[in-house]
Amino acid sequence: MSAGRLCRKGSCLLLARGDPVLGATAWKHKSFKTYTAALKQEDFSKLISTEMVKIQKKAKEALPGSDWSPFKSMDHLPPEHADVVIVGGGIMGWSVAYWVKKLQTQRTTFKVVVVERDPSYSHASTVLSAGGIRQQFSRPENIQMSLFGADFLRNVNDYLGIENGDRIDIQFNPSGYLFLSSEKSAEILEENYRVQREQGAKVALLSPDQLKKKFPWINIQDVALASYGLENEGWFDPWTLLNAFRQKALSMGVLHCHGEVVGFDYVTREMLTAEGDSINLKRIKQVIVQTQNSLETQHVECMAVVNTAGAWSSKVAEMVGIGHGNPGTYEVKLPVEPRKRYVYMFHCPNGPGLDCPLLIDSSGAYFRREGLGGNYIGGMSPTEEEEPDTSNLDVDHNYFQEKVWPLLAHRVPVFESLKVKSAWAGYYDYNTFDQNGIIGAHPLVQNLYFACGFSGHGLQQAPAVGRGLAELMHEGRFITLNLSCFDFKRVIIQQPVLERNIV
Repeated sequence: MSAGRLCRKGSCLLLARGDPVLGATAWKHKSFKTYTAALKQEDFSKLISTEMVKIQKKAKEALPGSDWSPFKSMDHLPPEHADVVIVGGGIMGWSVAYWVKKLQTQRTTFKVVVVERDPSYSHASTVLSAGGIRQQFSRPENIQMSLFGADFLRNVNDYLGIENGDRIDIQFNPSGYLFLSSEKSAEILEENYRVQREQGAKVALLSPDQLKKKFPWINIQDVALASYGLENEGWFDPWTLLNAFRQKALSMGVLHCHGEVVGFDYVTREMLTAEGDSINLKRIKQVIVQTQNSLETQHVECMAVVNTAGAWSSKVAEMVGIGHGNPGTYEVKLPVEPRKRYVYMFHCPNGPGLDCPLLIDSSGAYFRREGLGGNYIGGMSPTEEEEPDTSNLDVDHNYFQEKVWPLLAHRVPVFESLKVKSAWAGYYDYNTFDQNGIIGAHPLVQNLYFACGFSGHGLQQAPAVGRGLAELMHEGRFITLNLSCFDFKRVIIQQPVLERNIV
């Protein structure tokens, strides 16, 4: 028996003799009856704790100035059992964790753990984004999710505030979004506007003359129509919101593990469809987590897994066999992949002032004000042929010089004199199927849920998606907002849910 290990043998409680640190026999063999009479259980626990402290003290005295401990810390490991394991600790993962805990009852209390492989968040899409929120979408569900997102941000301290904690300031700037359209796309902009107004979004259409009057710094040449968000649109600090979700969830008992999910243990049951085709139903039993900077792994038994791994969600899905079939089959691949997007910060002392919205040009180029002092950030999504290498987050500065700057300077003439100060790159979790989020359970893997593939609008929709997924897990259905059109089945049956306003 190894030193210090407690075990039960028959009616006896034993502790190994000859402890190498104590240097003498710590306990002698006693019968359980005699031992119980001599020492109450709680006294025994206290005594063991005291002896452990003595052992650690002697070890540190033997190695002065060292933080070495004879007992290996297990703090870096996830628990052996959890009800819900969330793969990915970005804004979507922590939103799901928060809502699962918030909506739980005594009957449905869940033990939740979030696994994140990048604790520095240096590659996280959340903190590398432009931080925008808008209701100017074409799908009613996307509009409703962002309307709730705006309400959530407005009341963020009611949702995420912690007793005796600092007040949360997400630095929301409600300057709105401004979409510009050419003659070719004006009709689509009008159709989108009608849907947005029907859903309760405060949006106004502006003619070129009205646009020039409101924003004199805009060149209205080739602008046929503009759509301007009057309320609940603008931008905020993504890191503050992510951290607020995380801190609140931790205060509610959610566990956080720095590690990477490297596999699943699952059971498979073969079934036949009505057409006689064979399909495999699966259920995940354990999540295999490799801890940070270690080859050590931990198997976590669980009831449910939520895939919020963002741009890397497809790789997580492949670990349970999703993606081994052809399009149109039940085992079709999760159509989410990383797409690199550049964000450039530039300075223009005579540029647009405090009323500057987040402008989306008809060319696809965008910019917004960044603080005060003539600073701005902007960029543009590349064409399919121009998609950059995603193996790193290096920035292509020529892309701004050759592609983005000419478009910005055309729309805002004073930008002819801008100077780039810095730039960075981040990942979209890009849904190649229809650029909309995939939300809900997989039809064949019964306890695997998705919240991924948002193609650039996940940050603003995270509060609504987290709430919806938590409702689905607790009640078996969406309650406050029906998001069923975004489930995985649409990929299997090849019926995309189209969104016309993807930036």
